[in-house]
Amino acid sequence: MRRLPATVITGFLGAGKTSLVRHLLEQSGGRRIALIVNEFGDVGVDGGLLAACGAPACAPGDIIELANGCLCCTVADEFLPTIQALLARPEPPEAILIETSGLALPKPLVTAFRWPEIRSRVTVDGVIAVVDGAAFATGCFTSTPEQMARPDHDNPLEEVFSDQLATADLVLLNKVDLLDASGLAAVRASLTATIRPGVSLIETCHGVIDPRIVLGLDAAAEEDLAARPTRHDAGEPHHHDDFESFAVPLPEQADPEALEARLRQAISAHDILRLKGFVAVADRPARAVIQAVGPRLERYFDRMWEENEPRHGHLVVIGCHGLDREAITRQIQG
Repeated sequence: MRRLPATVITGFLGAGKTSLVRHLLEQSGGRRIALIVNEFGDVGVDGGLLAACGAPACAPGDIIELANGCLCCTVADEFLPTIQALLARPEPPEAILIETSGLALPKPLVTAFRWPEIRSRVTVDGVIAVVDGAAFATGCFTSTPEQMARPDHDNPLEEVFSDQLATADLVLLNKVDLLDASGLAAVRASLTATIRPGVSLIETCHGVIDPRIVLGLDAAAEEDLAARPTRHDAGEPHHHDDFESFAVPLPEQADPEALEARLRQAISAHDILRLKGFVAVADRPARAVIQAVGPRLERYFDRMWEENEPRHGHLVVIGCHGLDREAITRQIQG
């Protein structure tokens, strides 16, 4: 019996994983696709964004959210029961998409597909690493030789990013519209020198790509783990306490531009890596989505507020350990 294909979509915070997943669901062509979304922190945002896409493959029952942790550390407690529940459905999905947290290491998740409970029924069709080209160009994912020579040097962003690339079967260089020609060439050359031999690097904007390129790789990644060496193979721990996340509740906003100004000030003043969430704007019937990666911020409307739905929102803040939560909350709420 042909095994059910599962595609793991990894990539650092804000790389465009959710945009890619939404595009794949909208172009599913009627296939039954189940989606597992894992987020870092107690409050999820991506599941709500995907549920609003309106495509048949975005049905709420087919979107499973696993919040408050990274799947790389909770595979036994959360991932295995989730897969078993999907397989036990009267009408199981034809494919599974797994969007990992931006702070998750993909290899432990791929390894879980070797467990006897699911090995004969599910396979990892491919691991897709989404890279924010503009963020990569800033050098935040790489350390200089001088930095690496220091005994106290630690770059948790590089740790996560390098493991994501090392496990990938396909790398999508996303947000290339934010790079000029020379910047794009430099990023492409650096990534090409980093990824495994034979792994393709494809440029994308907003995660738009022909689904036939992403799905159907037939990589059986769980059977090929030795060819995906990472720095954690020798048992080096993955320190999630290098990062933290919290949610800031927001009442209805009369002036969204003033909110954006406060957000930019908070991002500039504090070590905020990622900010995302929903906002109710006075006199507007649609829900606003706010996304920020470093200093880049965007706001758009994704769906109408439902009847009797509370018109308030929240923003999830993710950053390196030591965030001044009270100061950030005061600054955002104004």
